[in-house]
Amino acid sequence: MAKQQTSIHEIWMLSREYGNLAGAGGVKDVVSQLSVTLARSSGRFVHVVLPYYGFMDPEQLGFKLLADPLHPEKELQFEVDLNYPQEERRENVRVWTAKQDLVNIYLIDAERFREKQNVYTYTAEEEASFSWQKTGEGHIDYFAMNILLQKAAIDLMILLEARPDVIHCHDGHTAVLPAMISEQSALRSYFRGTGCVVTIHNAGQGYHQEVADLAFAQANTGLPLPLVRQAMLDDSFDPFLAGAPYATMNTVSENYARELRETVDDHLTGWLGHELLKRNIVLEGVTNGIDPDAFSAKDYKKSHIAAGFAPLGDTALDGKKKCKRVLLEQLAKENEIPGIRQSGVLDPDPSLPLVTFIGRLSAQKGVTVLTSALKKLLNERDDFRFLLLGTGSRYDEEGLIQLAEKADNQGRICILRGFDTVLANKVYAAGDFFVIPSQYEPCGLTDFMAQLFGNLPIVHAVGGLVKVVDGKTGFSYEKQSTVALCKAIERALHLHTTDPSAIRKMQRQAVELIHERYTWDTVSKEYLKLYQKARQEKLAG
Repeated sequence: MAKQQTSIHEIWMLSREYGNLAGAGGVKDVVSQLSVTLARSSGRFVHVVLPYYGFMDPEQLGFKLLADPLHPEKELQFEVDLNYPQEERRENVRVWTAKQDLVNIYLIDAERFREKQNVYTYTAEEEASFSWQKTGEGHIDYFAMNILLQKAAIDLMILLEARPDVIHCHDGHTAVLPAMISEQSALRSYFRGTGCVVTIHNAGQGYHQEVADLAFAQANTGLPLPLVRQAMLDDSFDPFLAGAPYATMNTVSENYARELRETVDDHLTGWLGHELLKRNIVLEGVTNGIDPDAFSAKDYKKSHIAAGFAPLGDTALDGKKKCKRVLLEQLAKENEIPGIRQSGVLDPDPSLPLVTFIGRLSAQKGVTVLTSALKKLLNERDDFRFLLLGTGSRYDEEGLIQLAEKADNQGRICILRGFDTVLANKVYAAGDFFVIPSQYEPCGLTDFMAQLFGNLPIVHAVGGLVKVVDGKTGFSYEKQSTVALCKAIERALHLHTTDPSAIRKMQRQAVELIHERYTWDTVSKEYLKLYQKARQEKLAG
């Protein structure tokens, strides 16, 4: 007899990032766009809980303090147990709330969050105040921050008498919650009808939010010590392993799920995928979606670019040509963009193909291979220009800056250090090719964004980047090496010169494929299946 389908009406999400409120990567887009898509369905209620960081102004953002359900004339305040070993502690919490695009958003207001000026790392301003808060390094109390968010969210649901059908936990920052609501008596009873989904956005080492101090993990989470020990990976308490027995788990592309469980690439995670397989934990794969209207250039006022164009309807791509010309003219001079540190300038001639990169400068993103490939290509040919927008490790930045400042490369390469959404859209819109040489990539969203701006991706075919179809929606290469990346870029440049109609066909096919398979309206249905599975398993006991 087939299992009865469970209706999913009440969805709660926990995340450290969300849309324009707080972000450091693609997680912000996934959580916000999935939430909005789900909330548009009649009879479905979506709630998102995230921290109130110090860089936020909740009132200016349209938030107000949540009233106490028992005393509506007062603001809601409560205490959360956040013990340390040998020290019982509590932290005070208030909650700000607003409804945006049909989604109920709650900001957890606690001193631990308010003192942070960035989502995951310390800023230069924080280092200036306290020298031990090194710029770019992760928060020293990251684990306590994560547990406080999860415990406060649990308390908030109870105080509001919410009965979620499913709680969707995003990344290791929130992955302990399924264990906490299953291993504590009162919570187990209250949430007896609530399924949990844990999404691994990035399983790479350094992204698990693990902690080696088991006594601290036990005191902070309140979980039984035997369970803490069972959730160990490489001698540390791993939130993913803690939540796995109590949740339906997925990662953000089918191919990344396969790589984690079946290939040696899993060594980049500390063998998390193989450990899940050994414990008989199913790891589903759901490729991230995108909202084309939010990222396409057909409405330039929304996209904040120089001139609008429609990748499907603008036959000559006149709007894209205008975008390219305007940006190149701006980058022909130094330091024309406020808040961005510029190294090198670009020749304003728009006839040459423009190769682009936007992202973190890190080993994961393949920046060492990219730098090596650029050295080789710039030495051998002068028929393209290169533009990069991003920031990251000082080592990677310095290697690229040296290239940009080399006398022979003047006018050929420009490095923009920093990030700005408006500027990113201008780079997407101006570029002809968008290189993504990632060492590993759970899903990738920048390839979608680039395609929607008529900027064809050149990708290392790993993880979710296999959705770029070589020769049809972009260019790809199999082996991660300088030579392989150079050959892929050279193929793209050759086609640009010899067969512009083929480039135009690929641009159209890329956008058509996104609309066919990767909109959130389509992808959200796969998440609803996970939600139904999670709730059915919970109800089955």
